[in-house]
Amino acid sequence: MNRLLNFCMITTFYPPYSFGGDAMGIYRLSNAVARLGHKVDIIHCKDAYFALNPKVPERDFQNHSNITLYGLKSRLGLLSPLLTQQTGYPFLKSRKIEKILSAKKYDVIHYHNISLVGGPKLLRPRKEITLYTTHEHWLVCPMHVLWKFNRELCKKRSCFVCSLVWKRPPQLWRYTNLLNNAVKNVDYFISPSRFTINKHHESGLKNPFVHMPYFLPLSEELSYEKINEKDEKHIGPYFLFVGRLEKIKGLQNLIPVFKEYSKAKLLIAGDGGYGKTLRKLARGNDNIRFLGKSNHRELRKLYKHAIAVIVPSICYEVFGIIIIESFSMKTPVIVNNISAPTEVIEDSGGGFIYNNNKELIQAMDILRTEPETRKSLGEKGYEAYRKYWTEDNCLKIYFDLINKIALKKKIDITVKETFTSEQPTFASSATESDIKCRY
Repeated sequence: MNRLLNFCMITTFYPPYSFGGDAMGIYRLSNAVARLGHKVDIIHCKDAYFALNPKVPERDFQNHSNITLYGLKSRLGLLSPLLTQQTGYPFLKSRKIEKILSAKKYDVIHYHNISLVGGPKLLRPRKEITLYTTHEHWLVCPMHVLWKFNRELCKKRSCFVCSLVWKRPPQLWRYTNLLNNAVKNVDYFISPSRFTINKHHESGLKNPFVHMPYFLPLSEELSYEKINEKDEKHIGPYFLFVGRLEKIKGLQNLIPVFKEYSKAKLLIAGDGGYGKTLRKLARGNDNIRFLGKSNHRELRKLYKHAIAVIVPSICYEVFGIIIIESFSMKTPVIVNNISAPTEVIEDSGGGFIYNNNKELIQAMDILRTEPETRKSLGEKGYEAYRKYWTEDNCLKIYFDLINKIALKKKIDITVKETFTSEQPTFASSATESDIKCRY
């Protein structure tokens, strides 16, 4: 039976009570599903947001009328997410979450980052279709990012000591079978990149995975056309960094390069806890400018006029939304050769991959001095964006998966949405595994 479905998204962070690209991915997916006529309820944890940032978010995010938000907030504040982090149980949020889930007949329950909203105990057996998107590596890393001792890539686990180095209480439940048993109750895992699927497999999580990348709604691309370019201020040639100012993003390695590179500016859009250190490092260099947080319209202008976007991350990124945002404006991208951003460049041909500062500067010089090369790479990035990372392409993967699970679980739903494009084929496949999980 083809009918409109009821979805429930469960996540710790949802805009504007959020910090990174994972929440934007959930926001875009939820609104895209809602625009098709389906109902989407979203459970998120305001307590978790305020535990990390006491300020009320200034930005507002419009949601489709088919979306209902349940921002959980306890009178005990920080204690609520702390209890979840320590026990792996929803704890103070348990009754509220189950009340929401039992008040309506849901067809799909889609878990996202549940680290502080419910923990693994939230993944109990359910009759509905259950999905889980690995927006980061929390299932296999207490610190979410596989960044060991806050100084290097994690290649061998030392989770207890690593938690102490990060000044976070170790999670003793990770040394039980709680998570191992919980993940068996998820029908399918979804990952934004093949790299991240492989990372989970290497770490012992062998459950079924599907590769569904992040996407940009066409409306965001078209919104730029309403901007009057005559009003824009041109500030000369520049390269652009967009993202949170954290050590793992690698800006501390990029700033010294621009201290010696006077041929173009480095504009930095974003903010974060490492910002003070980075500003101190860049002090006295007029060609390095910190812009703070920028809204989407401002970012699109910055993308459009940048020579290139640079992604100097030194951690295991799961995708790289800023790369496809840049591609949508036909601007090439230069990425450090680590993790999923490399995969995006290889799939698109829309930029350069570097392994050291010499290769980075060579790529910057080529794009700065060869406008035809820059244009060609920008066009390749844009073509790949329209082929792989649009709303239609990703929703087709999403609803094909839902139909597949419904058939397997003998649930009487078949969604026949009409999408304009064929499902893309990426550079390599083998994104599914049905091997039992083990830790």
